[in-house]
Amino acid sequence: MSMKPTIVRGIVAAAALAVTLTACSTGAGSGGSSASGSSSAASAPSGSSVIDRTLTATVGPNGEKPTPVSELTLTDAEVAKLQVGHYTAAQLWHTNSQFVSAVQAGAAAEFGRLGIDVTATTNANMDAGTQANQVQTAMAKKPNVIIGLPVDPTSAAAAFQPAVDAGTKLVFLSNVPKGYTYGKQYTSIVTDDLYEMGKQAAEALGKALNGKGEVAIVFYNAQYYVTNQRDAAFRTTLKKEFPGIKIVAEQGFSDPNNATSIANALLTQHPKLSGIYTSWSQPAEGVLSALRTVGNTTTKVVTLDVDDPVVVDMATGGNTVGLVADKAYELGKGMADAAAYALLGKTAPPFAVAGVLTITKDSIPQGYQDSLHSDVPSAVQKVLK
Repeated sequence: MSMKPTIVRGIVAAAALAVTLTACSTGAGSGGSSASGSSSAASAPSGSSVIDRTLTATVGPNGEKPTPVSELTLTDAEVAKLQVGHYTAAQLWHTNSQFVSAVQAGAAAEFGRLGIDVTATTNANMDAGTQANQVQTAMAKKPNVIIGLPVDPTSAAAAFQPAVDAGTKLVFLSNVPKGYTYGKQYTSIVTDDLYEMGKQAAEALGKALNGKGEVAIVFYNAQYYVTNQRDAAFRTTLKKEFPGIKIVAEQGFSDPNNATSIANALLTQHPKLSGIYTSWSQPAEGVLSALRTVGNTTTKVVTLDVDDPVVVDMATGGNTVGLVADKAYELGKGMADAAAYALLGKTAPPFAVAGVLTITKDSIPQGYQDSLHSDVPSAVQKVLK
């Protein structure tokens, strides 16, 4: 989760959740996510680390094995059946961002191909109460399916209950309301290939450093499966594939706004730092700010999710050497296909994941296309050479 995605801590204030949900590809920055229950985030105990040293592959919030969204396929006969079914859908998103726009576009295009009419598309602006009202408003149109991301999984259990009671099929991005069970209240969870995102980030940094140097990890120190798995994959892959690189510091944060001060401290303690990894692009911006302040042009930065300011830094020869993003448009298409499965009475996978790509300075235009299905924004286009 490009992103975008997205990412949230679950027993912390809603304002803090808003900052992170836009990051995770699904949630970072994928996206792309929110607050409590098995699929949410909770602050880690003081002095602890949420980086799992044993993780070897992406798993769902309840241990589900991932299914690539590309495996959600429909026959010509099934598409024809959907096209004459007069089905309707609502898209209820947590916020507005480049990532969410791409997911929404992917879903809308697939719904259009299947003849499913989208009757409502909303943005809750990271407010759980607003989302609850939007569910009620959407239900007045009696949609057959709803796709979206719950702002706060705890309160979302009650917010989405009218849809459950009406038999509306629910497909969620990254998070699921607390207490909801696959196959009963919801059809599927769709998110990033989390381990692959962290793995590719490690490979991007390792190659940029030619396999040697000292590296720091600035990670999201809260119990949230999306970021936890991405961070763990980065650490595991770097140690396994680049034995000449030494991880000299692992510093957690609960508020991405603290990334600048964290980076300042790391640079003071480790003046020869060759590289820094951050959990997603917003804290990466703080790290880049700290590097610019001290005139450091040599420490290389890798992070996750497409974010224009970080892309601009990379495009202009700054510290950023790589971004790893999910295929957000593909996420949306997968959500629509999972919803179609439910309408047809087919069993959708409980946990589906989208593809991942690494974006470097030389592949920025293609990266926007592959991740967000969009052209390079004008602000970025101006600095591309």
